[in-house]
Amino acid sequence: MKKLKYIALSLLTLSMVACENELVQDLRDRNNTNDEPLPELTVGSADFSNYVAVGASFTAGFTDNALFIAAQENSFPNIMSNKFALAGGGTFTQPMMSDNFGGLAVGGMRITDPRLVFGGAGPVPLEAVIGPVTVSTDIALNNPTGPFSNLGVPGAKSFHLVAPGYGNLANFPAAANPYAVRMTGNTPNASILELAMAQSPTFVSISEVGGNDVLGYATTGGDGSNPITPTATFDASLNVLVAGLTANGAKGVIGNLPNITSLSHFTTVPHNPLEPSNPDFGPLIPTLNNLFGALNGVYAFLESQGAIDDAAERTVIFSETDASAVVIVDENLANISTLITQTLLANPAFPAFLAQFGLPPEAAPQVAGLLGLVYGQARQATADDLFVLPSSSVIGSVNADFLAFLQSQGLPPAVAGQFAVEGVTLPLEDKWALLPEEQTEIATATAAYNASISSVASSNGLALVDLNSILVEASTTGIMFDDYLMNTDLVFGGLVSLDGIHLTARGYALMANSFLQAIDTTYGSNFEASGNLAKAGDYPTNYSPTLQ
Repeated sequence: MKKLKYIALSLLTLSMVACENELVQDLRDRNNTNDEPLPELTVGSADFSNYVAVGASFTAGFTDNALFIAAQENSFPNIMSNKFALAGGGTFTQPMMSDNFGGLAVGGMRITDPRLVFGGAGPVPLEAVIGPVTVSTDIALNNPTGPFSNLGVPGAKSFHLVAPGYGNLANFPAAANPYAVRMTGNTPNASILELAMAQSPTFVSISEVGGNDVLGYATTGGDGSNPITPTATFDASLNVLVAGLTANGAKGVIGNLPNITSLSHFTTVPHNPLEPSNPDFGPLIPTLNNLFGALNGVYAFLESQGAIDDAAERTVIFSETDASAVVIVDENLANISTLITQTLLANPAFPAFLAQFGLPPEAAPQVAGLLGLVYGQARQATADDLFVLPSSSVIGSVNADFLAFLQSQGLPPAVAGQFAVEGVTLPLEDKWALLPEEQTEIATATAAYNASISSVASSNGLALVDLNSILVEASTTGIMFDDYLMNTDLVFGGLVSLDGIHLTARGYALMANSFLQAIDTTYGSNFEASGNLAKAGDYPTNYSPTLQ
């Protein structure tokens, strides 16, 4: 009825005022709860006629561990461009994927998988629900034609955005990003920055630059395979990027970086998932405690001899009544493999101890060596340790490679299997866990990056969005978005998608609003006051497996 009332008023006064855009009127009606007319949309000192977005996964609209058409349509830059269109904004183009499955191929060979979907108990691969699909987005066969307003490149680090050849198919896979390949067209060696500058933008958004510089380290458990980008490298890349994007006087908005360890990718898997009620674990607890009891005795002896001072930290005990913590490798512990082996061999009771596992006395040297090798830097996890989401499918499983290794060392298959259970008898590798020291490295780098972003925003007159504070609020008290309380819980929190890192469509709408509000503050526009923010109810938190 409210909408009809405004339509009637508009008709009555048609000779006095111009008829307003129907979409603007609709937005005003939905936001006007006091029946008071909202102010006209104004742009202040900003010029949205040629808007270009530069960034990484969030900018692209990556969600549920993939990029696909529907996700791109709900990317936060596209949401913003729809609002800019109400205030003189021009056409906003994106390098659209070929399907809603997600995933990429090169020359018919799949290189990334389709998206995740909700499988009832949690995230599962799309193909587990609907069966095999053909990934039709092929970077060698059907790249779209630019130029593109959305230059968000999933996986890009800060220095990648200014690197020539990052989108050259000839450099793939060693030094090119497949999503960047889809953007460069007939200028394959052009950097992402050069692609943006060639369009002479009047307004730019810069987001999550630096996010992947720490994210790669975090998702690999800080194992060293994907190191954190040095601050000096990040600073140099950021300054080149911002200087280039604003060289022709373009105004813009930049977001800082959240502390990514607050995301559900790192907070969903508990440190103590081993339940005594689990029929695959509970009955084994007495045997496990007998095994670790021998090792705990070794730790206590070594501490009594002054060889170590952390026996309590290394001690492993599984509870028969409460959930127990997994066993992990802690690279910060001194490696006492040799000491464990020597102490076990010096104990005359060790051969008899092995007999309960069906092992002969002559196996003592070999088994002592294996126990030293496996438990030299082992401990049980604590609440201060974080576990990456994929570890949930690893904990409690038998490590096939280690099982084969133990068998090659002469252990019977049944015994080898007992000693190859991930997180129980086989300590979880570094790649599955973020230790407190590694979390500190991430937080330190993030703070340094954010200080640089703040400085660059200030010196270039850019609007600054504090995404870090937004995530803190979402991960603690939750954050209100219209009628929805959103948090970072996996699946049901509404903010973070099924991969535990990237946002849902509704999360991207919230992000778009935070950028629009910052633009209002810096440039004097009034997207918020005029009722032109995105509405939560217009954006989903998950996509159907049968999405076409």
